[in-house]
Amino acid sequence: MLRFYGILAYLSVVVGAAKAAPPGTDESGSARAAVENGLIPLDASSGSARASIEDRMRFYRVPGVSLAVISDGKIEWAKGYGVMQSGRPAPVTPETRFQAASVSKPVASMGALALVEKGTLGLDVPVNRELRSWKLPENNLTRKTPVTLRLLLSHSAGVNVHGFGGYPAGARLPSLDQILEGLPPANSPPIRVENPPGEQVKYSGGGMIIMQRLVEDKTGEKFPAYMTRAVLRPLGMLHSTYEIVLPTQPNPEFATAHQADGQPLTGRWHRYPESTAAGLWTTASDLAQFVIELQASRTGKSNRVLSQQMAEAMLSPQKEDAGLGIFLVGTGPARRFTHNGANAGFRSLIVGFFDRGQGLAVLASSDSADKLMEEITQSVAEAYGWPTRIPRSP
Repeated sequence: MLRFYGILAYLSVVVGAAKAAPPGTDESGSARAAVENGLIPLDASSGSARASIEDRMRFYRVPGVSLAVISDGKIEWAKGYGVMQSGRPAPVTPETRFQAASVSKPVASMGALALVEKGTLGLDVPVNRELRSWKLPENNLTRKTPVTLRLLLSHSAGVNVHGFGGYPAGARLPSLDQILEGLPPANSPPIRVENPPGEQVKYSGGGMIIMQRLVEDKTGEKFPAYMTRAVLRPLGMLHSTYEIVLPTQPNPEFATAHQADGQPLTGRWHRYPESTAAGLWTTASDLAQFVIELQASRTGKSNRVLSQQMAEAMLSPQKEDAGLGIFLVGTGPARRFTHNGANAGFRSLIVGFFDRGQGLAVLASSDSADKLMEEITQSVAEAYGWPTRIPRSP
């Protein structure tokens, strides 16, 4: 699980980029072909020969990729590349599900903000007033500045535990309260406030687990069930779930995680009971629907989960580059929201521009996919005339 400082973190404005054509036209097909065959290796100069997505997948030993491109406020096209597990023929399709890793956080945050709108949760109420089955241990830091949901979602609550390692097939899973207290069989430390709340952004998966406890306490529902009812179904994310999927079952529609050498992860994938931080299974198309809804909600064109006012709050700076559950990058026409993620054997990325109706979602099934995703994103940016480009990596 990563804070978003890599792909697309420091983009520069470019001029005169190509403009994408409307969907269904020959030019739109040309833009897609330009994406698929326009990858420039990161160690090459900008004028170097282009490569295909499949070529670069082989180079990086990434067995499977799912990509959805957003243009004019809708999914222009989506496609799967490669196979669901190395050494086996089943192909990745647009319906293949991948672990979203930390991209679980912005989707989960939308669910929490929906409860704020209903008056079920308070954005600026001390969380210990609303927590029932567990309380965040107080200390001198929290007595001076109480932790609130706003601080948790903007990673500025001073909470520890950057990320979670997951649990291999066959391992016993901890309960939510065992995760919060760092008790066996949890494999992460107790979730506590270690820095002054409200002073700086410090990425914290642990803070998201406090939010998960809040949602379950206030709704009386398990978090996966609440999210299916309140967010995933309303947004049409019908191939997505926060439920724990057992790798010991066939589950043919779920991609296998892979190590950096391209070999399958033992047991197919790890399980993440830390649902809010890392537990979402999804497709690139479903994540693109989430991006599109945020873009449309902010302008009042579609408010299936959040009102325009709450969507604007989610996409407004709270502290440094953090919105509520998502990160904000760029200015002017290059202004966008974004998040990436890394679970064992999976990588993920979403990007959505504020005012251009453009963006993407990409998922990959390998620990070695980070640079490939950067190359894919650069290719999309060039083919679709994004007002940004990625500086070449050193």
